[in-house]
Amino acid sequence: MAVATLALHSQLLSFSNSKTRPRQKLWLPHKPNLLNSQTRTHFYSISCSSSSTSESPEANVETAEFYVNSGLQLFSKGRVKDALVQFETALNLDPNPLEAQAALYNKACCHAYRGEGKKAADCLRTALREYNLKFGTILNDPDLASFRALPEFKELQEEARLGGEDIGYGFRRDLKLISEVQAPFRGVRRFFYVAFSAAAGISLFFTIPRIFRAIKGGDDAPDLWETAGNAAINIGGIIVLVALFLWDNKKEEEQLAQISRDETLSRLPLRLSTNRVVELVQLRDTVRPVILAGEKEAVSLAIQTAERFRTDLLRRGVLLVPVIWGQGTAPQVEKKGFGVPRKAADALPSIGEDFEKRAQSITTRSKLKAEIRFKAEVVSPAEWERWIRDQQKSEGVTPGEDVYIILRLDGRVRRSGKGMPDWQQILQELPPLEAILSKLER
Repeated sequence: MAVATLALHSQLLSFSNSKTRPRQKLWLPHKPNLLNSQTRTHFYSISCSSSSTSESPEANVETAEFYVNSGLQLFSKGRVKDALVQFETALNLDPNPLEAQAALYNKACCHAYRGEGKKAADCLRTALREYNLKFGTILNDPDLASFRALPEFKELQEEARLGGEDIGYGFRRDLKLISEVQAPFRGVRRFFYVAFSAAAGISLFFTIPRIFRAIKGGDDAPDLWETAGNAAINIGGIIVLVALFLWDNKKEEEQLAQISRDETLSRLPLRLSTNRVVELVQLRDTVRPVILAGEKEAVSLAIQTAERFRTDLLRRGVLLVPVIWGQGTAPQVEKKGFGVPRKAADALPSIGEDFEKRAQSITTRSKLKAEIRFKAEVVSPAEWERWIRDQQKSEGVTPGEDVYIILRLDGRVRRSGKGMPDWQQILQELPPLEAILSKLER
């Protein structure tokens, strides 16, 4: 089942669309036309037959495409305020859907860079609702890391998870498909709930007149107690079946919320001991991350204790991921340009790549395994802290308490607990990587 879940994960949540998907930020600003270039741009590939790279700038000066290109050039140089003006101008020039999506998305990234979470969320909400922006793009983009650590992102994610025609319908659809893989008989149960409820309702419809006849009495009147008993059975059955249907719906919503959190977790970045930056998804099937979240003293003590069991923990694929409360409250902003530093950006997968390629794009598995040591450092700690607090709420733990979270080899949460872990218990709980039980976890 874990294998099936991962396979569907890899197909559904890549959110790839070769015609409209955005790419990463501009790293080669000397290209003449950014919207049509094949470089690592911040926006989308737009093909516009009315313009070419050989035309003079004056020919494009009044087009939305020109202003989007100008905005990209400006924020690649760190002139974010001027870039915002260009994107706003593009939106006022009756852009086509792709150009409007471009201007809105890049405008949102500018607002995120400036710490303006509400404005960034409004731009992304409009792009999602009116211009078919894929929510997976927002999850993937490293330049939206600061936005994903804000409450506005959480609100936007909840809207997308709930789905509907307005925003995030595709995101919810993909989550439901994964949910059906993890709980394959939910649809069958619902069918029987509805069918039996309908049957009980029909029976009750014909039983009610018989009750009135039994009350009136007469030679051909049915037995009152027998008829009332049949009606009570039907009513009780309807109540139980409706309650089961609602309970199943509630469980599905909880499962969708957990899948959404797992997907967000899979995209959180780590820095390995070799200074390589990877997303957590790239470590699937290779390690079991153990997240240690809490005050600095508690986390440091837990790491020191784990050193005594280092060899045995490594045999079980344990990778320590310390998260210190408060480190993510004031995220660092790169002043030299828009987005993460060049080295970090090169280490991260490109937006829109196939999910399986994202998991393999940095290096081969064997080389990645060689780079994994006993401990990794979180990148964008504010994102990590927000995810952990959301997980604490879902588990009924007061946000901000010291906790540990053990992940499975397939990247899902295995279990969590308050305080710091008992390493001897974890050694007994986790099988070695070469064990059969570990293979079933993949």
